[in-house]
Amino acid sequence: QVQLVESGGGSVQPGDSLRLSCVASGITLSYYGIVWFRQAPGREREAVSCISSRDGSTVYADFVKDRFLMSRDNAKSTLYLQMNSLQPEDTANYTCAADATYFCQDYARKTVFDYWGQGTQVTVSS
Repeated sequence: QVQLVESGGGSVQPGDSLRLSCVASGITLSYYGIVWFRQAPGREREAVSCISSRDGSTVYADFVKDRFLMSRDNAKSTLYLQMNSLQPEDTANYTCAADATYFCQDYARKTVFDYWGQGTQVTVSS
């Protein structure tokens, strides 16, 4: 059974950092491109970042560029999203999604994935 399980969310103050994890079981993580999504209440889901299955290269949405860093530890079958300088507008439920042999093309508009996690909540407030 394939599972993606996110963790690491929490309540923090503006300017703080969090590191989210997405642990994959039942799949070989390196074969999959992974996208981190987020969705705030009353807003559409938006893609935050993507890591390619081809070479591990990453791409980021403009609103998180230079603040968030996505990485992958294949040995631990884990994806990470390091989030720095968090702002109230980063408050959302963050979810990872995996698609086999995916190179992050058009990741911001991609909606069909092989597997989805359940999400972890991030709340940024003073």
